[in-house]
Amino acid sequence: MPRKTSRRDFIKQLAAGSATLAGIGCAGTEKNSLAQNNLQPSPIPERALGRTGARLPIFGLGGARQTPLSKAEREREAIELVEAALELGVRYFDTAANYGVSEEQLGRVLPPYRTQIFLASKTDQRRRDGAWRELERSLRRLKTDHLDLWQMHHVSFKEELDEMMGRGGAIEAIEEAKRQKLIRFCGISGHHDPDVIAEGLRRYPFDATLISLNAADVHHPRPFIKDALPVARERRVGVIAMKIPAYGRLLRPGRLTIGEAISYVLSLPGVTACVIAAENPRQLAENIQAARSARTLSGEELAQLERRTAAVWQDIAFYRAWT
Repeated sequence: MPRKTSRRDFIKQLAAGSATLAGIGCAGTEKNSLAQNNLQPSPIPERALGRTGARLPIFGLGGARQTPLSKAEREREAIELVEAALELGVRYFDTAANYGVSEEQLGRVLPPYRTQIFLASKTDQRRRDGAWRELERSLRRLKTDHLDLWQMHHVSFKEELDEMMGRGGAIEAIEEAKRQKLIRFCGISGHHDPDVIAEGLRRYPFDATLISLNAADVHHPRPFIKDALPVARERRVGVIAMKIPAYGRLLRPGRLTIGEAISYVLSLPGVTACVIAAENPRQLAENIQAARSARTLSGEELAQLERRTAAVWQDIAFYRAWT
């Protein structure tokens, strides 16, 4: 069994390199100019994160595999993207242990602003020891002594729930990490089977869930909107939406705009926020503006957007096959 690393141990490890943290910025440059001052107040609205008592910005930057954040050879682009995000008001960053070098890229920029941001990561390990090792690695990569949200990543099958929640399962790592204040909140994420997520929420008091929600989801035989979202609402779990543009497929001509896609998910009862990745600062700025301009849609307006995806939902929901 790996040695338990305490929060104090992490603080000591980080303190050893504290002299360099303030200078983290673009590779090969002087001190990051953003680090000279505190971040300005964010223009991005916030909502309550379920029953936690915390408030979360309605928009977060995702660090998924297809963007510069996950590519080692695109370090400069990644740093520029994260710096642009901070300047544009992003205060919520979501990554995962298996998103390539995403955690390391974020760790090159975010440490000077750690107290001003909400930082989330994930593990796909289902046993206590494996999850704990990944948590330690995530903290080192991100150069932080705690995560605001640590999530069980892409939980797809009920057998995974049994393993996570059984003796020696990953839930033990969650509970130990909370006791040591290495994490504030815990969550479960998934984009494959809403029944599995719903069952997970019934079996353990997760603080948040990250699930796929968009205007095409309702047409799927097993929609997250109908099968998982109500359970989260009933238990006052914070709901964070992902796959909003479905890797751009929902935004193809004749379908939806990014503004419509974001307004749709933020209009669903119980949704706290959305996480969307970006290829570059311009795309990020467009996404942020769409989130800031999002309005609450009526039932009929939601239905109209759903009708526009009825004939193409299978193309949009391709990620549902991923496990």
